[in-house]
Amino acid sequence: MAEKKIFKPVAESEITKAIIESFARELAEYIKTDVIIVGGGPSGLMAGKVIAEAGYKVLLIEKNNYLGGGFWLGGFMMNKATFRSPTEKELDELGISYQRAGDLLLTDAVYAVSKLITKSIEAGVKVLNLVWFEDVVLRENNRLAGVVVNWTAVNYLPSGINCVDPIALESNLVIDASGHDAVVAKKLEERGLVKVPGCGGMWVEESEDLVVERTGEVHPGLILTGMAVSSFYALPRMGPTFGAMLKSGKKAGEIALERLKSLPR
Repeated sequence: MAEKKIFKPVAESEITKAIIESFARELAEYIKTDVIIVGGGPSGLMAGKVIAEAGYKVLLIEKNNYLGGGFWLGGFMMNKATFRSPTEKELDELGISYQRAGDLLLTDAVYAVSKLITKSIEAGVKVLNLVWFEDVVLRENNRLAGVVVNWTAVNYLPSGINCVDPIALESNLVIDASGHDAVVAKKLEERGLVKVPGCGGMWVEESEDLVVERTGEVHPGLILTGMAVSSFYALPRMGPTFGAMLKSGKKAGEIALERLKSLPR
């Protein structure tokens, strides 16, 4: 008697077909969205969660194959994440437990990132990973109206064979959550529309407050969050503490919601 198989039979072609059809259907649905977030670190994920929970379409693009940015590693590849009060509120909202370490809040970085990613995806954020931000879509009066993207792998091809045309994705708002690189803002800088001087040296106490305070819309259609704020305003860098990332992302999401309310759906 033949041994009973555990799994139902399937052809390789069925697997390929399911992947292609599902991906193409979702990509077509998100070619035009309410908000595009560039960068899947903690601030981008937090902003996406806030906006998606309000019922808006959010597409997050990430150049790596993973989300979370530097949140996974803490500092010096020691995967413990620290936060300063009053980040208890955000950690509790995300269901992230933590310990007290003097005046700091401390948790396992891998655990914290996993929670944040899960909460964002469950809220409705759609993710395109391994996708490279290449340029901006501009409309009247240089209003930002979307992004131009390509596969990350194309960016690493030798110059002689990387002439692969990108595609454009439209949105009402773009959030630059790309960290120190501030890639969206720098594309506007190339066109003489803004200045991006880069961040200053480390000063945690000053940096975290300033990043949250300065989070906001810096050009029509463009909101900055996280370390992109530091690069835009030449603020001190903050090092391996993540409270401002969560609070800045939350604020960026709230600002986006206020802007979206004034636009036709």
